[in-house]
Amino acid sequence: MTEAMPRYVEGHGLLRDRVVVITAAAGAGIGGATARRCLEEGAAVMVSDAHERRLAESRAALEKEFGADRVAARRCDVTSEDEVRALYAAAVERFGRLDVAVNNAGLGGTAELADMTDEQWNRVLDVTLNGTMRCTRAALRIMREHGSGVIVNNASVIGWRAQRGQAHYAAAKAGVMALTRCVALEAAPHGVRVNAVAPSLAMHPHLVKVTSQDLLDELTRGEAFGRYAQPWEVANVIVFLASDYSSYMTGEVVSVSSRHP
Repeated sequence: MTEAMPRYVEGHGLLRDRVVVITAAAGAGIGGATARRCLEEGAAVMVSDAHERRLAESRAALEKEFGADRVAARRCDVTSEDEVRALYAAAVERFGRLDVAVNNAGLGGTAELADMTDEQWNRVLDVTLNGTMRCTRAALRIMREHGSGVIVNNASVIGWRAQRGQAHYAAAKAGVMALTRCVALEAAPHGVRVNAVAPSLAMHPHLVKVTSQDLLDELTRGEAFGRYAQPWEVANVIVFLASDYSSYMTGEVVSVSSRHP
């Protein structure tokens, strides 16, 4: 039985006066939804993405709704250490501080391992795992100097579950989970929390382009609610982890899924 779509939750000021940096935040996916949710919760937000046109469009739309004083944007390719460092430095320069880093950038694809090239494997891991590492490292270097901060990484339930054609992506996302847990222990003495979300099936235009309808239908049927998640439903959990409501949580990977194991 399919459950009706839930009511959109209004903001409650959970991130008032915080500065948030979000990677892969252009467009209608989880990153874009997180940017909007953080702004609705009172934060100032720097959005970044590797796609300049989409980034400019997203920035313009957010500025129109929330004001230019709370929105900034900077292009960032998370496979470049220089661009990653420049992103977080720009956020501090623009807003005076860094409170929350949401590391959302990732790259998927479908290929069975026997047919996969080294280039396919390395590209997915460089964006999804190494990119998350670079962003976590850059944010942590800033946050530990100030004795506070929150990092939220975007993992995936595929880091736990097996799925054909996803060996590279699953390995990368499992790595993000392990990275999150280890860095959380290192960051705790500096007052910095590090957690992750593990979405199951959150529908957005890019996913539709790279996934067959048959597979989407199969995955949707496996969800307990009989539907996919809206990107803002994942963003809600990211906001929770970024807020003081999760002040005693670190090193956790929170599943955002209604699917049974």
